[in-house]
Amino acid sequence: MKNLKPSHREKKRYLLVEGKDASQKDIDGAILEYIGVLGFAKASPQIIQRTGRGLVLAVNRKELDKIRASFLMSGKDMNIKRVSGSLKGLK
Repeated sequence: MKNLKPSHREKKRYLLVEGKDASQKDIDGAILEYIGVLGFAKASPQIIQRTGRGLVLAVNRKELDKIRASFLMSGKDMNIKRVSGSLKGLK
C-alpha cells in the first residue's frame, strides 16, 4: 500500500495531560460526554505515551478547542499543561 501524501495526512497536536483523573477511561469518557461519538471520531484521540507527570494525547488539530472544552466541562481533575505540534516540543 502506498503512503499518503503529506498534504493528505491528518495534522496532529500533542497534549500533555496531568491530574489525578488523567487515565484513558476518564479522558475518553469526558470527550464522549461533551462532543459525542461523531466528535470523538473526528478528534481521533490517541494516547501516545505515559510520562511521570501524566500522559501524552494526540488529537486532530481542528478539534483541539473542543477537546479543551470537554476537559473543562467534565469537572474531573485533568489539566492540559502544554500543547505542541511535535513530541519533542513537549519535553
